[in-house]
Amino acid sequence: MTEVWRLDGVDLDRLDRLASRIALTLKTGDVVTLSGPLGAGKTTLARTLVGHFDRGSEVPSPTFALIQRYETPRLALSHCDFYRLDDGELEELGLDDALVDGALLIEWPERAQGWLPQDRLEIVFEETGAPETRTLVLTGHGDWAGRLHRLQAMAGFLEGTAFAEADALYLQGDASARGYARLVLPDRRAVLMNSPRQPDGPPIRDGKPYSALVHLAEDVKPFVAVAEALRARGFSAPEIQAFDLDRGFIVLEDFGDAVFKTAMERGMSQAELWHKAVDVLLALSETPPEDALPVPGSSPYALPRFDAEAMLIEASLIVEWLWPAAQGRALPEDVRAEFESLWRPHLEAAAEADPGWVLRDFHSPNLMYLPDRAGVRDIGLLDFQDALRGPLAYDLVSLLQDARLDVPEALERAQLDRYCAARTARGGTFSSDDFRTLYATLGAQRNSKILGIFARLAKRDGKRAYLAHMPRVARYLERDLAHPALADLRDFYARAFPAAEDLPPKSL
Repeated sequence: MTEVWRLDGVDLDRLDRLASRIALTLKTGDVVTLSGPLGAGKTTLARTLVGHFDRGSEVPSPTFALIQRYETPRLALSHCDFYRLDDGELEELGLDDALVDGALLIEWPERAQGWLPQDRLEIVFEETGAPETRTLVLTGHGDWAGRLHRLQAMAGFLEGTAFAEADALYLQGDASARGYARLVLPDRRAVLMNSPRQPDGPPIRDGKPYSALVHLAEDVKPFVAVAEALRARGFSAPEIQAFDLDRGFIVLEDFGDAVFKTAMERGMSQAELWHKAVDVLLALSETPPEDALPVPGSSPYALPRFDAEAMLIEASLIVEWLWPAAQGRALPEDVRAEFESLWRPHLEAAAEADPGWVLRDFHSPNLMYLPDRAGVRDIGLLDFQDALRGPLAYDLVSLLQDARLDVPEALERAQLDRYCAARTARGGTFSSDDFRTLYATLGAQRNSKILGIFARLAKRDGKRAYLAHMPRVARYLERDLAHPALADLRDFYARAFPAAEDLPPKSL
């Protein structure tokens, strides 16, 4: 399988922009070949690519050394020039070893034709009648075919925006398949979200895949709809500056880098930040969502309901992934059935209680401190494409039992008390006792899901960094299960899963 992208009239500025976009997609194990006559620009592109990974690097031509390695924050890049490669030298270069933790940029790849992998990006430089421009022919082989197609779509999308000539800087994303880049021009900047439509995956229950069962966004339409709805209510969701619903690209407002963890490192107190975030949730509780959210230029988006079945499927991740790791054997059907029968009545009650916005991932990685804004607008909101209509307690749990940062129990209790007092003071049907039961139930549900996800990320996807968060999440879970209403679940978990101090299991 191959994909071809031809670019005519490429000058140095366009070459730099192309390099910045290729740099967004490069990952460990990639091979990029650069072909063309002497002086066509191969080394210029290689130097520019390295510069987009490490802007402080001096990038000499590796002609005499054959290979020059650059250790950059994201991955190692090895720049190869095989113009003077002699017979027998190729095996001594250790190219396979270089791909274990990095990528290769290879000039004169025809000298290494027998070694080149099937999956590679080939870039051929062709001279034109104008000495200052070149024609570039990019060919994606193997898995690079789809990646090049996506790269071309991204470039085409940006050409239709105010950021057609912007530099693109890689931004670290989350555990999803979405990619992010900071778009930089001399007078402004924005963030590009690259979110290809996600395949449904195999059916796991009732003929439906996991994403459909738990109402996860499978394209960018929910993000646009929820962002517009939140902004209309006076909250700091990013302004959508351009979007393509079909291809899955959004240019959105850049809030900077002051996520809660960074704001704390710069001197902001955790208590003050969490206080401000609770104020956002209190304000959200006063302005419930419509069933259908408007989307500019498209049909409305029907906001899903956080139903009991979705909650149960999420919670079940703990028995599907952590139970086998902890017990050292496959999950028996009777254990799964017991788990589901214990959880179902709790979740059926929770799904009908105290409805409103559920942004779903209302926690420190997705919250930003914006000190130049007033009121609840000083908290920037991110990553809400999976939002639902459901119990308001869910987002409070997400915040006060943050999976990636320790939230002291005293701070959690103080903010839970403050939230309940504020809702009680408004009058109406709010019950602090009922809400606290709901909070514990949803905390146990959410933390069960997270422990299962972290186990899956480690076991299936090799992302072992998430294991470091498991003891924290398990401690939150123990707090939740201590609620008297969850005594039956507490007994099951005590039998089925390790205590916080024994996590993660050695088998993960």
